[in-house]
Amino acid sequence: MAGKSDYFGLGYVVSLILAIIPVTSWVCGFVTRFMEGKIVAGLVRLIFGFTIVWILDIIFMALQKHIFRLINL
Repeated sequence: MAGKSDYFGLGYVVSLILAIIPVTSWVCGFVTRFMEGKIVAGLVRLIFGFTIVWILDIIFMALQKHIFRLINL
């Protein structure tokens, strides 16, 4: 029943598990944003991914089934 989610089109449960683990959340977050063509957003995730962005990713993934998107540049 789980549809596709944010990280590389993986299922929701797998993406949620990846979001909970700090290192995988950081790597998957900036790679996902770079793959979307959002270079500035990818760089922000690369620099600030271990801070509040990680917590927001967990919250957004659990509630809305996608990662936190602050900027779309």
